[in-house]
Amino acid sequence: MLKLKNVLVAFLAFSVFMGIPAFSQGNGNAGCKNGKFIGSYTRLSTVADIWGDGSNVEHQLVAQLNLHSDGTVTEEFDGAPDTMLSFGLSTPAIGSWMCRKDGMLVVTQIFAIYVPTTDAINHPSTVPNPPPVDLFLFQHNRLTSLFFVTDANTLTRIESRNRRYDATQDPTDPNGGVLRPLNTDEVVYTRLVASDADLLAP
Repeated sequence: MLKLKNVLVAFLAFSVFMGIPAFSQGNGNAGCKNGKFIGSYTRLSTVADIWGDGSNVEHQLVAQLNLHSDGTVTEEFDGAPDTMLSFGLSTPAIGSWMCRKDGMLVVTQIFAIYVPTTDAINHPSTVPNPPPVDLFLFQHNRLTSLFFVTDANTLTRIESRNRRYDATQDPTDPNGGVLRPLNTDEVVYTRLVASDADLLAP
């Protein structure tokens, strides 16, 4: 399960808080009110030991956050299916966004985590007689995050909190599951800007 933890840490690293006063919406920054934040953003994370065995096999992993004009959000993490049958995976995070009166952007997403059916040591009651390797639903996560619209091409995630639901619980219940602690860190997403530079290169 070490690799699964590595990938989940990379995926959930944005579950963070860096005091709102440090990100004042002053100096003419309208935050999300001008609607110019709509688009596709990426963040890069590095897992230096994919197998968790000291082999130091390194992968550069990308999360791609897509904010749509209709108020929906999707986020794909290319580290999720990396060795999925050995360590599990998370599904794409799907949800919605809203712009608060203070110009801060709130995003709520739901995603699921699957682990291998051969992981009977960690989940003996779920899989008493594990069949050949497959995946089974371990839990759902409901992630609510707060973004500061740093500039036209940058979003900074400054606060995030997660609710975890076991496989028997309803992840659409905003008061269900187990509310996890608020973590502190800062995660920056950068807009993926369209460019024809490669097309024009000799």
